[in-house]
Amino acid sequence: MITGSMVALVTPMDSTGDVLWDELDQLIEFHIAQGTDAIVAVGTTGESATLEFDEHCEVVQRVVTVAAGRISVIAGTGANSTKEAIDLTSASKYLGVDACLLVTPYYNKPTQEGLYLHFKQIAEAVDVPQILYNVPGRTACDMLPETVERLAAIKNIIGIKEATGDLDRGLEVIKRCTAVDPEFMVYSGDDPTAIELILLGAKGNISVTANVAPATMSQACAAALAGDADKARQLDSQIRPLHSELFIESNPIPVKWALHQMGKISAGIRLPLTPLSKPCREPLKKVLSEAGLL
Repeated sequence: MITGSMVALVTPMDSTGDVLWDELDQLIEFHIAQGTDAIVAVGTTGESATLEFDEHCEVVQRVVTVAAGRISVIAGTGANSTKEAIDLTSASKYLGVDACLLVTPYYNKPTQEGLYLHFKQIAEAVDVPQILYNVPGRTACDMLPETVERLAAIKNIIGIKEATGDLDRGLEVIKRCTAVDPEFMVYSGDDPTAIELILLGAKGNISVTANVAPATMSQACAAALAGDADKARQLDSQIRPLHSELFIESNPIPVKWALHQMGKISAGIRLPLTPLSKPCREPLKKVLSEAGLL
């Protein structure tokens, strides 16, 4: 069972957009040392939308190889083509990941029945633990709690990253799905509400903020999982300003800029994303400094 703080890891790049493998290695070591519980490779924050299929698999392979069993690895393998999602999930299973994270299909806006059949077909095609991912603000596709409940009955669908930021919605998903499978895991995908959702029964947070503040995020998640609400909220308060400022422009633009300022990665990002615009830099730099990260 994967619980706690799971970082949605950036993919370091140079000024031309080429992946910087040494910097990726260093980020993996950084997260292991800081107490992160799992690495999500090539999710949205890892710029999955602009990595080619072979590159995608290379990044996953590198993370698995460098992690070497010291930290759980989850591969982002979602796509708006069911066949492509199966291919990515199958490749990631072969590469040795612990689980796969599959976002709802974006742009083509399937029905709830289409969503059910999409994820059912992937689960039946590839025998690897699979985590659903609902982020309607990014995909223009909202998978409703009743659809998640249906999918929770499928053996290797083990959980969902619920990124609506709606605590009532998250609690409904927890109640519906654990009634079907008591071991089904709901994870937050929304840093501002993550600790509160864990206190309501979620099993962890798949986090953007953890890229820059892994130790504090890990400690806050651990406290929330242990039921120590006061400690969890106190720790979360230390990094709360980051939760909003890291979305001052589209993710992962701000978090890659922040990591560059921290000396962790080069400044590269792939078009159509661009480096953080100048008016946004001082507000983000201010909260990084206040959090003791610069």
